[in-house]
Amino acid sequence: MTKKKTTHAVRVRRVYEAPGPDDGTRVLVDRLWPRGLARTGAAFDDWLKDAAPSAELRKWYGHDPGKYEEFADRYRAELAAAGSTAADALERLREVAAGGTLTLLTATKDLEHSHPLVLAAEVTESAGGTTQGPH
Repeated sequence: MTKKKTTHAVRVRRVYEAPGPDDGTRVLVDRLWPRGLARTGAAFDDWLKDAAPSAELRKWYGHDPGKYEEFADRYRAELAAAGSTAADALERLREVAAGGTLTLLTATKDLEHSHPLVLAAEVTESAGGTTQGPH
């Protein structure tokens, strides 16, 4: 008998939004602490700084939508680098997603051109889940 892989959703939301009843495990995936968010009032289960793009890549990208495709490719390369802290963080997110719904949180305003969308796709690629973009 073959073990069937359970599929779960990976969602992307802004960290400033109130938690939803279907969020599951909420993980902040920004390298920097979100501006204006009190540490005592933060509603998330974990903060994986290493899942975020490197400082160099983030600065190069500068949230320029025209660079998004190349940014996504470079970010995927960072996540795929064997033995890197980014690869370790990605594996941790895959483990969380295998156990239930995972919501990736970011302070980024432009969710359509953000690193959590790339990250969500990478998590679901091997976990067999579905990616749900910004709401």
